[in-house]
Amino acid sequence: MAVSAGDVVAVVGANGSGKSTLLRILAGLSRPTSGTVSGRPAAVGYVPDRFTAHERVTSISYLTHMGRIRGMPTSAARARGGELLTRLALVGGPDAPLRTLSKGNAQKVALAQALLVRPGLLVLDEPWSGLDASAHGVLGEFIDDVAAHAGAVVFTDHREAITETHARSGYAITDGRLTRRDGPRAGATAPTVELVLTVPADGAVPAEVDWYALPGVADAARRGRYLVLRVAREHSDAALLTALRHRWSVDAVTGTGTRTRSASGNAAGVDTPRTDAGSAAR
Repeated sequence: MAVSAGDVVAVVGANGSGKSTLLRILAGLSRPTSGTVSGRPAAVGYVPDRFTAHERVTSISYLTHMGRIRGMPTSAARARGGELLTRLALVGGPDAPLRTLSKGNAQKVALAQALLVRPGLLVLDEPWSGLDASAHGVLGEFIDDVAAHAGAVVFTDHREAITETHARSGYAITDGRLTRRDGPRAGATAPTVELVLTVPADGAVPAEVDWYALPGVADAARRGRYLVLRVAREHSDAALLTALRHRWSVDAVTGTGTRTRSASGNAAGVDTPRTDAGSAAR
């Protein structure tokens, strides 16, 4: 397995195939029984598949302490930790005790500690698990930022739509062996549809939906009163039906080179093209 500066690599495989073990080896937390790891950067950020935090300490105190361990001045660690928690919109704010956090909010703290120091290698084990829609988008921005500054990112996720959206290359683990999966950004050639949803005109509050639990949903981002979903075309009808059942209004649907407006004629003005970060030479 080769990971170069600027790479964003997805590792996929069945449960128990060894994905987490491989990531721990990459991060330097486990030693391989054979073989070697060479060229690991000095600054490695790591988010485990389970971040169990039962301490009474507050989120910002924990991040400040972790920053000091990594050589940051106290004031700088606290400022950086606060900035990251603000971007991730930690529920309860930076003074929320770790033991009170939900799984999704604990995951936000785990992400923040991995990014306190800009990593040369960012290793993420199921990092989207439990995150709300807005934090999903922020995590994608973090990944692109690391790659744009010549860092490498390696992550796992069990949802193909996620790996296809965020990775530029990938590996599959089968029977203890790694096989490279080539292709642009991992994603592919499969066509996608952008669904722009909005709060109904009658002011009804739509029900909460775990959009990433739906097949084919690659991205769900809030843009003010709008919710923008990027969905694999083959699953777009199911996503639309779910939205309508949960009292969302459909403002626009954008396909490949086409755009369908709602009866109101509004197009929402929320096209959100992604900018792929450039890869540095190995």
